[in-house]
Amino acid sequence: MQSRVIICGVDTAGLPKLTQKENEELMKKLKAGDKAAREKFIVGNMRLVLSLVKRFWAKNVGADDVFQAGCVGLIKAIENFDLSFNVKFSTYAVPMIVGEMKRFLRDGNSLRVSRSIRDTAYRILKAREKIEERSEEATIEKIAKELDVKEREVVYCLDAISDPVSLYEPVYNKSGDTLQLMDQLCDESQSDEIWTEHVALREAIARLTDREQKILRLRYFEGKTQTEISAEVGISQAQVSRLEKNALGSLKREIS
Repeated sequence: MQSRVIICGVDTAGLPKLTQKENEELMKKLKAGDKAAREKFIVGNMRLVLSLVKRFWAKNVGADDVFQAGCVGLIKAIENFDLSFNVKFSTYAVPMIVGEMKRFLRDGNSLRVSRSIRDTAYRILKAREKIEERSEEATIEKIAKELDVKEREVVYCLDAISDPVSLYEPVYNKSGDTLQLMDQLCDESQSDEIWTEHVALREAIARLTDREQKILRLRYFEGKTQTEISAEVGISQAQVSRLEKNALGSLKREIS
């Protein structure tokens, strides 16, 4: 973040900085019911929230939303803080602010992911960091071995917490030539082998008689029964069955 950032209408560069002594004095006053001290304490500790926003930055939400969630956590911390805790307020408040931010990011996600999957995913991320710290490549196999889980579980959990990405997301841009994600995807259903088979099948069908072609079209493309076809073509059901069997045999011999 830059030093001067407007977030939720607040110029963060102008937020006051309170000393530890000022914080303690204001906390005593607000706990005694001083509303002015309460307001001053909240504003004076917004920098604490701001310092945590960057940690939970997400592509699919704005900084304003995360900051607001953090402020909710700050207020909850103020409400629950007890002077007898004998700890700094910031030490007590940070976990509550972080928890509120996490809750917002979790509940605001359009795709609901179970807690167990999220927990496993975070363990996987930690394991990946640990492996990379050893200057090793953090492969799926190594991560799975590190956590003693199956490789498919590692892949599934990482996919579950990944943010959706547009197919038109630029992944490379040089000299005005933009390469999008969709440019790197291929249609495996349209391989050269499958395309060749389609051509061979089309040519084999063309060599059937007109009646055989019509029977196969009605049977396999329009889903009609042999009885319905017999009524439409004007032959018996037995003849339809025989012609269909002969046509399929011819196709099999042509393309095998």
